[in-house]
Parts: sequence; structure tokens; C-alpha cells
Amino acid sequence: MNLETFREYCLAKPGATETTPFGPDNLVFKVAGKMFALAALDEVPARANLKCDPDRALELRDSYEEVQPGYHMSKKHWNTVDLEGRIPERELKEMIDHSYELVVKSLSKKEQARLRSV
Repeated sequence: MNLETFREYCLAKPGATETTPFGPDNLVFKVAGKMFALAALDEVPARANLKCDPDRALELRDSYEEVQPGYHMSKKHWNTVDLEGRIPERELKEMIDHSYELVVKSLSKKEQARLRSV
């Protein structure tokens, strides 16, 4: 998955926004103001940080050498993923979906209902 495909997939999520709070070279994807993905524009190969359940994070790290503890993030709750490695695109999309859903689940019931209606 290239960075543009990653970006498009993240922005297709209900309520997703793109910001650059860490400078113009780092894309941050949020839902309801909470970050679910981060990608550096100048990384080769393209990599992204994705939120992850701690147990699942360990499983993914064991399964793929392209999945590492989150760079500059909580190593327990975030993974850094090589987007252009051998991880199938289907699996990468599941990782993005999981990250997004973790953030949505942390929102108020009212905010979750608003997102479902978008």
C-alpha cells in the first residue's frame, strides 16, 4: 500500500480529518479530535503509526517483521507499520479499521451516534 492509498483509506472513515500538528511532513488522521493514524511524508519506505489493542499489537509484531512498537508513541498501544512491505493490503486495512474503531469506542455515546449518521 502506498502512502496515497493509505491517506485515502483513512480519510474515507466517517468523521475522519487530516491535520499536520507536528509539521508539514507528518500527516495526522483524527476522528472527533482524537488521533487514530500518523504517517510521515518523508519516510522511505512509507510507514504509519496505528493505534492497537495491546494483545493484538504483540500478535502483529510476532507475525510481521514490518510491524514494530510505535515510534515516538506508547509502545503498548501503538504500532509502526511498514506500508510497502509484505503485509497484504487487506491486513493493512484491517489494522487501520482497528485503530479507528478503538478511538471511536472511546468517544461518548452521543459522538458515536453522530458518526454513525455521517
